Amino acid sequence: MDTIDAHESALGLIGGTPLVRLRTEGTAAVYAKLEYLSIGGSAKDRIGLRMIEQAEKDGQLRPGGTVVEATSGNTGIGLALVAAEKGYRAVVVVSDRASEEKVNTLRALGAEVVIKPGGLPRQHPDHPMSFATHLAGTTPGGWLANQYDNPANPEAHYLTTGPEIWRQTRGRVTHLVSCVGTGGTISGAGRYLKEVSEGAVQVIGADPASSVYSGGDGRPYFIEAAGHFLHPDTEHDVWPTSYHPGVVDRIVPVADRHALHTLRQLAREQGLLAGGSSGTALAAAHRVAAEAGADAVVVVILPDSGRQYLSKYFNDAWMLRLGFLDGDAGAARVADAAPQDGGISPLPYLNTHTPVGEALKVLRARKLAGVEPVLPAGPCPAGPNRRPTAPELTGSVTLAGLEAALQDGGAAPGDPLSQHLEPPLPQFGYGEPAHEALDTLTGHPRDTAVVLRDGCAEALITSAGLAALPPTDR
Repeated sequence: MDTIDAHESALGLIGGTPLVRLRTEGTAAVYAKLEYLSIGGSAKDRIGLRMIEQAEKDGQLRPGGTVVEATSGNTGIGLALVAAEKGYRAVVVVSDRASEEKVNTLRALGAEVVIKPGGLPRQHPDHPMSFATHLAGTTPGGWLANQYDNPANPEAHYLTTGPEIWRQTRGRVTHLVSCVGTGGTISGAGRYLKEVSEGAVQVIGADPASSVYSGGDGRPYFIEAAGHFLHPDTEHDVWPTSYHPGVVDRIVPVADRHALHTLRQLAREQGLLAGGSSGTALAAAHRVAAEAGADAVVVVILPDSGRQYLSKYFNDAWMLRLGFLDGDAGAARVADAAPQDGGISPLPYLNTHTPVGEALKVLRARKLAGVEPVLPAGPCPAGPNRRPTAPELTGSVTLAGLEAALQDGGAAPGDPLSQHLEPPLPQFGYGEPAHEALDTLTGHPRDTAVVLRDGCAEALITSAGLAALPPTDR
């Protein structure tokens, strides 16, 4: 009797992803490793399986146990599908910045999802990793996967991803390009390719421009599952031990706008619907290929699917609201109401640690300049060249509010602003239609909004400024 050509379970469909050649400028050959065609939809399927199997072997995870992890989503999905097949309970902690699609996928696979606020310092008890660690320690039979420091993470890619690439290219690969998140993919696959090629393969990391890995200041970025965010209140910046910097020859920083437009172009021109970190990796791969020469074979890892980000990166409204799209240049846009010289551009910004007395000096000076005396505030350090990102705009302060607090004894000049914040100001992307912003802002208690470009605060506008645009433009 003929044997049925089938896998015994979903676990047999993890990894084994194909390469596809991409159309690119230049003479170097560029191939994409489509990790989103793994059964769970990302490269993290590989580490989900490897970490659980190693934990079983080591006796850390026993029948009836609970798998716990903090994740931006994909590792949780990989762990959840393995847990479902093996009969474990899965509890996944994600930040409130994770895409809606990832959260829904986790729940569909039977995982219990705990959502915690994003943008907290690592030592905060509600930071996803801190909370997951506590949860695993207080749950009977709980096991923390801890992809950031679990050696099974890079090992999974050393044992599978690297050998697949070497075999698929018949040993012709010259460059590997991969994002750096936990560092497991680039460390494991990169180490294998360096060893098997006797050091000939170059390993290049792709990284959000503000990520610490590539020398950025660690401020928030908009590409999920990549980079290293550093909250300004973090006591100790600890890099994941899953990341082996010695494997990486260099890191290419990629601006969010470049990454997002690259992945959208890939979908529309080559039919490959990949996720945000794929855009970062591919943008870096284009740069590497342009420098590499005709004999180069560049393999870029596309970690996950764009289906996990349809509400974000492929949603024009989301892109426009954050200032990643330019909008209709033939009509009045929000940017047209922002001062172009002098006035309130560039945007002043107050740190939440700033003393009330110092903040009052700034606000009073701006009132004398005839500017609306309200400013956004957040946790990141203020500076002349520092444009805070949208997630950092956690509140606002007003001259009237602080003066009243001082007069009635509710505030002291030395108090940090964090104790006296008012609600955040509305935010509009610079390319949004001016008339829509005016409709939203008219009647708002603050009558002032922040203009965003590429996710960063750029200027302030008021309803009066929007209403002053020529009627034909509105």
